[in-house]
Amino acid sequence: MRLDVEGVSKRYKGSGWGLQGFSLSLEPGVIALLGPNGAGKSTLMRILAGITRPTSGRVLWNGVDVGRNPDAVRAVLGYLPQDFGVYPHLSAEEFLEYIAALKGIEARVARKRIRELLAALNLAGVRGRPLGGFSGGMKQRVGIAQALLNDPQILIVDEPTTGLDPEERVRFRSLLTDLAGERIVLLSTHIVSDAEATANSIAVMAKGRLLSVDSPEGMLRSMAGIAWEWVVPSDQLAAVRRSHVVSQTVRRADGVHVRIVADESPHDDARATSPNLEDAYLYVTSGAAQRATS
Repeated sequence: MRLDVEGVSKRYKGSGWGLQGFSLSLEPGVIALLGPNGAGKSTLMRILAGITRPTSGRVLWNGVDVGRNPDAVRAVLGYLPQDFGVYPHLSAEEFLEYIAALKGIEARVARKRIRELLAALNLAGVRGRPLGGFSGGMKQRVGIAQALLNDPQILIVDEPTTGLDPEERVRFRSLLTDLAGERIVLLSTHIVSDAEATANSIAVMAKGRLLSVDSPEGMLRSMAGIAWEWVVPSDQLAAVRRSHVVSQTVRRADGVHVRIVADESPHDDARATSPNLEDAYLYVTSGAAQRATS
């Protein structure tokens, strides 16, 4: 089972490139697309879902070009878009029956599958309630249910934790991890902790390009020596932010404890520390890695 993105670019009229020369190979597990808003993550997901056609490049599913044979991937694809909406007056069960009909799933098969999904996603007890009364996390679980109706081999979820409270975010992360198994789960997010909690592999994007791809552990190993801690007075914090890439600040009695991402120590009083994924992400996206090799 393999999904290959080969040199995919997308140009929008009047607004430039959404993707440029993007290549990535996906295998079973959770792969996080991590990048700031506007990085091109949603553009890539819409291309993989067959909603948007690339300007150039191709996508292969088990060696089959899905641009020439889109049905090859549609039958095995589940998609939860960022702007997923529901009909507020329909119950969860009614809504899923409606989506199943749109997907061409036979009614008897759909009813059995819906019962299984509602139970698995802890929604069986509220299946008859109108969706308008659901919390954000419950609506996202309904979104996952509709994406899983055809038991897909590829599950694409675009910024699924945006707007969720911390408890719902933790629950949703666990759900994505549980869903991986023998399927490819592609998670788009700009939240580093989402990628850290769920992903086997992290692909960092910015401005439509792939900057790096590695396991979380591999990413941290490759970033040894780029994180520093420095205690500064409060009145110097603004100047430090202007001259350095700051990943974290914590105010304590002795001053502001600042984490800085840099190739070299920012000050004689700074001390080296082990990088975390937030540090590594900022290092890659800030351009520090490019400057180090230029």
